[in-house]
Amino acid sequence: MLAYKKYVTIKEPGNIVLTGLPLRSGQRVEVVVIAEEELDARIQNLQALLKETQGLPVVKAISDEAVAEEIAAYRAGR
Repeated sequence: MLAYKKYVTIKEPGNIVLTGLPLRSGQRVEVVVIAEEELDARIQNLQALLKETQGLPVVKAISDEAVAEEIAAYRAGR
């Protein structure tokens, strides 16, 4: 099976128009539609996760010095 990837922007809800495909008349094809997640939604989800994580009591107990020590140890291969 050959696969062709084509990105289109929906101009009219409920309709997708594909043009310029290298297919012959009468050829049977399978169409799979995968909507991209809005970048804004992914950023908002990440921000919410970071805010929730930073609010955990155990995180508040971690000092900047402890973070610097962990980074130094990682870089040193320990």
